[in-house]
Amino acid sequence: GTPDLYIGGAEHAVLHLLYARFWHHVLHDIGVVSQPEPFHKLFHQGIILGEDGEKMSKSRGNVVNPETIIEAHGADALRLYLMFLGPLEAMKPWNTKGIEGIARFLRKAWRLVIDENGGIQQKISPEATLDRETERVLHATIRKVTEDYEALAFNTAISQMMICLNHLAKANGLPRETVQDFLRLLAPLAPHITEELWQRLGHEQSIALAGWPGFDPAKLVEDSIKIV
Repeated sequence: GTPDLYIGGAEHAVLHLLYARFWHHVLHDIGVVSQPEPFHKLFHQGIILGEDGEKMSKSRGNVVNPETIIEAHGADALRLYLMFLGPLEAMKPWNTKGIEGIARFLRKAWRLVIDENGGIQQKISPEATLDRETERVLHATIRKVTEDYEALAFNTAISQMMICLNHLAKANGLPRETVQDFLRLLAPLAPHITEELWQRLGHEQSIALAGWPGFDPAKLVEDSIKIV
């Protein structure tokens, strides 16, 4: 089979694509592969610029070492922040100060599940019910994050998860399924922290094998809207 999606940078893609396409055509001509083209879809991601807005290079002295960021904030925070900087295809300047907001978001996600003593938050229980507005936000978030991931629009998916987390954090009681839905949405971008929380919730299998949450369109209807 051929890859469904090839993600690469335009700067380094020329030879990769030439080689891959050349050899694929050779293999197709001799009957080894059935598809004439090597990739169904090609997407070029943008470049992360230095804090000065210029392309990172040692000569300019504007290179950011990912290991330093990981030591200070963790790999999940770095992954999330790279996706949060803007559209995936855009050229985006790095901003070291900006990562703190993402780190706070991850700490808040941790506190949603784990209390100060390291146990599961008391407000999480199978008997708990969500108020209507929080339930609407949850289902809207499942829909938006699902659509955004498919469109590679990770920055807007993260923004929506931030909105959802604020609602969940304010809720008096949280159904266990709600918390698990949220963790499954976050898992592709923050695999380490969500895997740990998933395990602490009592699951033996990886969160990567837990399937994807679905939403109920009936729960997306707003009771009232404000017309200015």
